[in-house]
Amino acid sequence: MDMKCIIEKANILIESLPFIRSFYSKTFVIKYGGAAQIEESLKDTFAQDIALFNFIGIRTVIVHGGGPKISETMKRMGKEPTFIQGQRVTDRETMDIVEMVLGGLINKEIVSMINRHGAKAVGLSGKDGGLIRAKKKVLRRSARDGDDEVIDIGQVGEVEEIRPEVIDCLQREGFIPVISPIGVGQRGESYNINADYVASALAASLRAEKLILLTDVAGIKDANGSVLSTLKKEEVLRLINEGVITGGMLPKVQACLRALDKGVAKNHIIDGRIPHSLLLEIFTKEGIGTEIVR
Repeated sequence: MDMKCIIEKANILIESLPFIRSFYSKTFVIKYGGAAQIEESLKDTFAQDIALFNFIGIRTVIVHGGGPKISETMKRMGKEPTFIQGQRVTDRETMDIVEMVLGGLINKEIVSMINRHGAKAVGLSGKDGGLIRAKKKVLRRSARDGDDEVIDIGQVGEVEEIRPEVIDCLQREGFIPVISPIGVGQRGESYNINADYVASALAASLRAEKLILLTDVAGIKDANGSVLSTLKKEEVLRLINEGVITGGMLPKVQACLRALDKGVAKNHIIDGRIPHSLLLEIFTKEGIGTEIVR
């Protein structure tokens, strides 16, 4: 390797210094999902990014989903997945499968791959330490008589309260919490919760510096299909009203807006299909994807 290449590497490291200094000891909440959670090469680069954050003093809290794996496991067990308004109908048997897949299989795989790179990750569900207090989610749809009809989708919940003491304890000792989005009700019942919304609630409760959602798209696009690098709240609301932001992007944007309203200054929706997408977003001026700011 010639001297020019060596100096170029040094310049890259120096370019990242202001970002490292700015984010030292700050907390990032990262929603991990999509291709980055499925493709083996992307799994490894994600784990490397998280380990690097840890060793330079950035605290990370990871929230993961696992919908495709849940559906696959249900079918293998002879149970057909059912969805209403994009929500998985979750009876008691389905909830058992959700807890088994999210809290067991997927959670521990993420923990293991981060630890393989020398960091110290610990797996939790929202039930551990009473971390995520949840209530039953109610869906409604218009009935023919004009009144709203209530739809029971079982043990699907929404976040009622975050009790972050267990995360505080882990972070003080240098551990990285990896959280499956399962909440606990007042009577100890389990609830399956949208992982984007859990990540948003955690970011607000922990007063995180950033909420980062990994997706399988380049970012939020305008009506012409161009990626928008930075958006303010009013611009996001306009794009929603105009029908530009729809479908699977809508809950992610809503999660960012909730975090924004609760004090999380920067929220990022980035393309997890790009290797080392977290490093590129955090340690370069250009970044990738879309940031939503106040």
